[in-house]
Amino acid sequence: MKPTQFTTRRGFFQAGLLGSSAAALHAAETSSTGGGPAAETLDGLRITRVRFFRAPSRSMFNQSAHVCTVETNAGITGVGEGGSRDTIEQCAGLLIGENPSRIEHLWQLMYRGHFYPPGREKIHAQGALDLALWDIKGKALGLPVSQLLGGAVRRYIECYSTGFPAPGGTLRDAARACMDAGFRAYRTSTVGSGNAFNPHHSVRDTYKNCLAIRDGVGSDGDWAIDFHTRLDLPDAIRLATLIEPLEPYFCEDLVRSENPGVYEQVRHRTKVPIAVGEQFGDRWEINELIEKRQIDYSRVSLPNAGGITEFMKIGAIAETHYVGLVPHFTGPIATAALVHACAAFPGPVLMELTGDGKKTIGHLPEGYDFKDGKLWPNPRPGLGVRVDFSSLELVLEVTEPKTGAPLNRRPDGSITNW
Repeated sequence: MKPTQFTTRRGFFQAGLLGSSAAALHAAETSSTGGGPAAETLDGLRITRVRFFRAPSRSMFNQSAHVCTVETNAGITGVGEGGSRDTIEQCAGLLIGENPSRIEHLWQLMYRGHFYPPGREKIHAQGALDLALWDIKGKALGLPVSQLLGGAVRRYIECYSTGFPAPGGTLRDAARACMDAGFRAYRTSTVGSGNAFNPHHSVRDTYKNCLAIRDGVGSDGDWAIDFHTRLDLPDAIRLATLIEPLEPYFCEDLVRSENPGVYEQVRHRTKVPIAVGEQFGDRWEINELIEKRQIDYSRVSLPNAGGITEFMKIGAIAETHYVGLVPHFTGPIATAALVHACAAFPGPVLMELTGDGKKTIGHLPEGYDFKDGKLWPNPRPGLGVRVDFSSLELVLEVTEPKTGAPLNRRPDGSITNW
């Protein structure tokens, strides 16, 4: 058989580039995050620099919206979000000189590279860099990340709102307005906060609020509630029992997250749909809850899970056990990444947004696409975001490789522990 241009990987890649639209290639080559000519093949790409910028909002150490970039020798720059200066620096040195298209390999390198598995704060930083790697690959190929994940299975992502504004000043008004705006569900939380928090009173007052919300969303609407891990087990069971006839879409974080095994008791004593995972990281923190069917929805989010690479694995475990995804809201770049990941997940999905969803992000002139209470996948290459760095503070730049723990390699070259 006579060889064709598709016989080799180089030929296949070049044919794919020729078949891509000029507009998509131009967007990938000239993005404001670095730009430059696309590499002839993915094999030629190398990571040359990682930078970390402090964003003006959501600066919590373990749930930040700070911005990181991964730059390449081809002028293609990937954008990610999350982490802190120190945790990004720990991971970034392992990436310098590596091929950014080997995303799984680099995930394993960052995860295992300092011997001890990363905790939740560090895996948040790893997730930020993982987002940037997927952004690079999409830009290099002129494709949105959702296409790299198998393509979208849904036209849009349904959303629920946390803190939707009340035009008439009441919870019922807020719930009704939320439905009218196109959201799938209105989310509330347990009542009470501060030093004088009385959990028993909170249960009683929260139940009254839930009655008003149920009335507000109407028979065609949905609502959900976050227990915020505030309640001890007896009060959590009591509240879940009270609101069961009101048909919540899900009840979130009924009890504290340190001991996930407690949900075996919660499951046996309640009938409400349970959502857990906002405070979790990688798949090993939630896999047993999913596999034992102790929850109905995973709340694990980006970049907390360790990035898109890990998020899709959690999704696969969830799909296997008929568990849906209701990821926790996060920063705007990570939200854009969630749209790609959730668009490619075939199971039930509901994404969280705050307020009416119409936020203006000063450093993000182009981000996720939101309208009519829904998030919409877009065809822009990579994550489809554009960052204005002029309003961000550069606090870290890594250009030199740094090794971690001495890792072993199997005969085929794959990483294993030392």
